[in-house]
Amino acid sequence: MPSSLLAAADSELVVKRSRFLGRIEPVAGRDEAVRIVAELRAQHPDAAHVCWALVAGGESAAVDDGEPSGTAARPMMDVLRHNDLEGVLATVVRYYGGIKLGAGGLVRAYSTAVSTALQQATLVPMRRTVDLAVTVPYALEGAVRRELDACDATLGGVEHGADVTIAFTIDEEAAPVITASIDDLAQGGAIWGSQQARD
Repeated sequence: MPSSLLAAADSELVVKRSRFLGRIEPVAGRDEAVRIVAELRAQHPDAAHVCWALVAGGESAAVDDGEPSGTAARPMMDVLRHNDLEGVLATVVRYYGGIKLGAGGLVRAYSTAVSTALQQATLVPMRRTVDLAVTVPYALEGAVRRELDACDATLGGVEHGADVTIAFTIDEEAAPVITASIDDLAQGGAIWGSQQARD
């Protein structure tokens, strides 16, 4: 199961006088990641490179920012993927110390900066949920609400018309249990809305 982060975590690494400032943090997507990287560049105008890697579904990205191709962002991305992270941005600000590290040295430095930050982080398992809506007679509203509460569902909107329609969000794994339970309560009379899975 993929995980995200509870909060940002930092690291600092010095290799042959080059300073690597690592950070990993939860982000909503690429727009937020690009904004954070721009802020880092503004905060560190004398840095030689601000490299970054983002795992965020179809918005994932890896930017070497002038380092030789494959020596910075790819190793950073490898650390994130190896740890099954999602919705996470890794950044490393490098201050050049005057001594070249070579391709292998760069790969080690960038991956270590991210790995060290990750050791300070608290991982949070990502819940995959589904949005459901069920329409039942008014007499069953209280019983349905109790079932939802027992399954830790998050209540959404409730509409009162000829019948009552209750929208809710629940863990994907628990969805078959709650639908079967409500179907039993309604003796086959429950009308279900469309399902939408999300992380």
